[in-house]
Amino acid sequence: MRAVLIGGGIVGLTTGLALRRAGIEVVICEQAPEIRAAGAGLGLWANALAVYDELGLGDEVRAIGKPSEMYFHDPAGRLLETPEFGVEDHRYLLVHRAKLNDLLADAVGRANIRLSTGFDAYDEHADHVTVRLTDGGEEQGDVLVGADGAYSAVRAQLVPGTEAREHDGHHAWRAVFPAPGIPVPDDRLILGGNGCRGGYLRTQDGKVYWLVNQFNSPPLTGTPKQQALERAAHLEEDGRDGILSRLIEATPDEVILHNQIMLVPPLPHWVSARVVLAGDSAHAMSPHITAGATLGIEDAALLGRLLTPGGDVPAALAAYEAAQIPRYEHVARLSAAVEHAPTPELFARNYAAFSHWMITPQSRSQPQHAETGRARA
Repeated sequence: MRAVLIGGGIVGLTTGLALRRAGIEVVICEQAPEIRAAGAGLGLWANALAVYDELGLGDEVRAIGKPSEMYFHDPAGRLLETPEFGVEDHRYLLVHRAKLNDLLADAVGRANIRLSTGFDAYDEHADHVTVRLTDGGEEQGDVLVGADGAYSAVRAQLVPGTEAREHDGHHAWRAVFPAPGIPVPDDRLILGGNGCRGGYLRTQDGKVYWLVNQFNSPPLTGTPKQQALERAAHLEEDGRDGILSRLIEATPDEVILHNQIMLVPPLPHWVSARVVLAGDSAHAMSPHITAGATLGIEDAALLGRLLTPGGDVPAALAAYEAAQIPRYEHVARLSAAVEHAPTPELFARNYAAFSHWMITPQSRSQPQHAETGRARA
């Protein structure tokens, strides 16, 4: 069996690795001239690390990451308690996207990756799929995997009219840099007013990753640095040390990344007989739950289990869709409970409820703790 994958990001590369470990030949087509990653820090939860353990890459992934914990504070520095949940529901690994991509590319085998090769269209046949590429060439495969992100060209053909949409008023700013001369005694994630969240984390290689995001943002003015500082003001009460603002001030302008958050609408289907979507191409969602990559890695693992040499491709893809669409409907409900929590206390509690469900398979069919009303006394 041969698989053609579109997209050389984390999900595409992980899918390629999972399929190769299953005994399937793969070719990964990446439109960029090199394996690279847009963005900065990335959180991998326990379920993603379990996938990399299964693929024989767990130790290498942990070696490029920093064990971290997702606890929230208010602007005065007070910890927002989540006594219903254990420490394991807060733990994740912070890695740099580019380092993870390089590690995955090496594991897949660079000879199996075609760079500067974008997707044009596919022709689906009863027993194979022909993939037409932007360089004028073609690839033949038994299955086509679209792992080409929120703006997926594969999705545009498979499910027309499902373009990525703006998450109105939701913006994010972030950077990774050495932060010379600014002491950062601990990691800190803060829930503030005016829909602002943010904080800073120390990375495995001694740098600092800071982030700020805002829901229901007014129209943006000024430079990205000025925009980030304006939001950081809602995360630092008078008298606090102002580490976040100092980090933003010290960051070179060209290092700061700003994004209008984009979402993929719920899809009526993710597959045809020989074409399948994985990761953000199927379910790009708001990064406020910091789980998009982790959930996409699970997509990759499931495809690696269902697709087998000589197996029934349409049946495998149908099983994948039957498992994943209901799962992501539930992800959307839990994510909305976090986003629309009326208080910082409920935001923290609903976030922990989401991560608990995500990393605990047996909890997925059980009643959830996420709340949208007033916090309990």
